[in-house]
Amino acid sequence: MTNEAFARIKIDQLLKDTEWRLTDGRSVRYEYPLDDGGRADYALFDRQGRALAVLEAKSTSVSVSAGEAQGQRYADLLGVPFIFLSNGEEIWFRDKDQDAHFRKVETVFSQDDLARRKAARDIRRSPLDIPIDSRIAGGGGRLHQTACIETVCREIVNGRRKMLVEMATGTGKTRTAAALLKRLFEANWTTRALFVVDRNTLAIQTEDAFAEHLPHLPCYRVPRTGRRFQDEKRVTIVTLQTLVNEYEKYSSGYFDMIVIDECHRSIYGKWRRALDHFDGIKIGLTATPCVMQDAPNVDDEDRASIRDTLRFFEVGRPTYSYGMAEAIADGHLVPYEIYRAMTARTAATEGFPVARSDIDWEALDSATRTELEALFADRDPLMVDPSALERKFTVPERNRAMVREFRDILENGYTGPSGIRRAPDWGKTIVFAVTKRHAETLARMFDEAFADKKPSPTTRYADFVVSGLGADDSVDGPAKIKRFKKEEFPQILVSVNMLDTGFDCPDVRNLVMARFTHSSILYQQMRGRGTRLSPGKDRFTMWDFTGVTLRHGDDESPGEGGVVVVRPAIKPEGQPRRMLTLDLHDEIDPATREWVTVDETGHAFLDVDEAKAEALGAAFEAWLNGQVFNSDQLRLLHLIKEQIKANARDLTLFESWRFDSPPLSMNGGFERARAVFGGEAELERILSTMNSAVFGIASSGAAEVDPSRSDKPLS
Repeated sequence: MTNEAFARIKIDQLLKDTEWRLTDGRSVRYEYPLDDGGRADYALFDRQGRALAVLEAKSTSVSVSAGEAQGQRYADLLGVPFIFLSNGEEIWFRDKDQDAHFRKVETVFSQDDLARRKAARDIRRSPLDIPIDSRIAGGGGRLHQTACIETVCREIVNGRRKMLVEMATGTGKTRTAAALLKRLFEANWTTRALFVVDRNTLAIQTEDAFAEHLPHLPCYRVPRTGRRFQDEKRVTIVTLQTLVNEYEKYSSGYFDMIVIDECHRSIYGKWRRALDHFDGIKIGLTATPCVMQDAPNVDDEDRASIRDTLRFFEVGRPTYSYGMAEAIADGHLVPYEIYRAMTARTAATEGFPVARSDIDWEALDSATRTELEALFADRDPLMVDPSALERKFTVPERNRAMVREFRDILENGYTGPSGIRRAPDWGKTIVFAVTKRHAETLARMFDEAFADKKPSPTTRYADFVVSGLGADDSVDGPAKIKRFKKEEFPQILVSVNMLDTGFDCPDVRNLVMARFTHSSILYQQMRGRGTRLSPGKDRFTMWDFTGVTLRHGDDESPGEGGVVVVRPAIKPEGQPRRMLTLDLHDEIDPATREWVTVDETGHAFLDVDEAKAEALGAAFEAWLNGQVFNSDQLRLLHLIKEQIKANARDLTLFESWRFDSPPLSMNGGFERARAVFGGEAELERILSTMNSAVFGIASSGAAEVDPSRSDKPLS
């Protein structure tokens, strides 16, 4: 068999992967005769027998680029706009009337996706000639929204396929995206779009916004993993967690526009495969200033995250940028005042004393209790690291002091540096806490401190919500958030990982920083929860009880932020003794965000099996990213992934004997798997690393084995 013949066998499988019918004599035609006497290796046709594309096959021993000239000539002779080149492993694509060069794609486009793209391009207009809907974007003097849309559309017309938009929280990213999509749909530059968010609550929020702004454009939200995308809808809204579990079921041409909201997280690291899979124009939306990459004292993870974001979008700076200072100056965001009320313990960056009697011993797990007992055996009090507060242990009096301070200043106000008396506004308040226990404790304390403001003893003046992929998650978190936004009570909502990004409640008047973070990205996201305009709101107050505003140099001038009030801290004497070195990861990873499934009506519930299946699928994708596998290996690995998800309830290890059980046995069983990976030893090595990454354990020695098959459990 020649190298090209072998490549054609693999190309046939690539076509089958995207549901091309190879034997109907109509859809795929081999050695298709052309007017000049030549023959196209593959000609692809729609269901009515009209030509769509040519696919030029090349030998596995040569570069696919060797087929560019042939592919171009065959496409011209056949009168089709689309050209694919493949050697059975790599696939390259070009729209000959739009693209100057071929680009690598993950799959051959399906028949339906090619037909849809061809129909749209035949009636395409310049989006710059389509009016921007001022009812969605640009109203109220928000000229930055129309300027952003014009910039992005101009870049698209010029051939750019990746763009990054930086807009401060509260300046209308979702509205801008909705108006942009409407314009691109009307110009037929987009036929099916994907909108990616990282949490269910944001997906629901986006769906509601699109229903309001785009009532005539069919939009929907994918409620959970395992649901097929709705082909007839124009805009699909999906969480990142669902996307990484579903993307490989669709051809690379399924979406021709992808918008990624709050795109600064690790999706451009371990989960970028899901985004790279689709050959659509990609637009990232972020509120994080990318100039922070070069700022001094930026957290290393922040710097890496920004670098990865810029690298993914192939830009040195955002395509369009509209920052917080501009938005405040333009009157689109409210300024803020910073009230620093740090105690000696939170302000003492060099360590502070903690006595045995200060600690809430009942809140400690057994390992921490043993550790602290040993430390206190040598010395009482200890000098400890302030960053250990709440993460490692709790000082109840510190929490009570924060609550007392908050109530006292709300009632009595304070004197600013200019000598002017100031009073923060009473109203909706978000408190950022560290752990569930910390959040629950603060909520109870705030509720007791404001008991006289409640209409009845059973009303919660303060409540809490928690997200973190575990038993501590608030199953009714979305309901609590909705009450906080829509009803008078609760007035205070204490949050762990739920309200720090993407949460939209314009009535928020106070942000209480009871959590410290080294991450500038996360800090700016938290701060953005208070910036939105609301009737009667001309500023908001940030209450810093942890020194986090100092860590990030947030001493805003009146034109950018507001008045800064600092309560002097007492610096303890003596040399600090660090309790231990903490591994603090302040950035919130999408893998640990709100694994709460939502049904078709928007009601949230926690399905343990579905949550585990999503978590295992995401862990599998994180393992898969960055590794090099051929097409046959990837095909088999995706089957393994589906089996892991399907058996998530009981599966704790994937062993190679499963290849000889249905449904994997229908794919050739163990012998086929061994051949695909080049031998049993390599197959076992791959499974071992996969098991370690997905389940946290290695596969070797995990089961009693049959001597005839070293990996098969005894019957």
